[in-house]
Amino acid sequence: MAYKVKTFGMEIRPMKTMHELAELDAQVNRFVAENGVKRLISVSDTPTTDDTGETIGLVRVISYED
Repeated sequence: MAYKVKTFGMEIRPMKTMHELAELDAQVNRFVAENGVKRLISVSDTPTTDDTGETIGLVRVISYED
């Protein structure tokens, strides 16, 4: 049994955040389904910001058992 980590990224635009978060969820769910992931260990979201501190993206990292 091995543990693996996969990273996903999504640009966040004003007034479209809910759509972008739904797309990010769909990307992760597709990855889990297509790769036969049976057990997720953790899911973590981290915002990315520009030089003014405004959120411009989101990075989601999952760790899973292979």
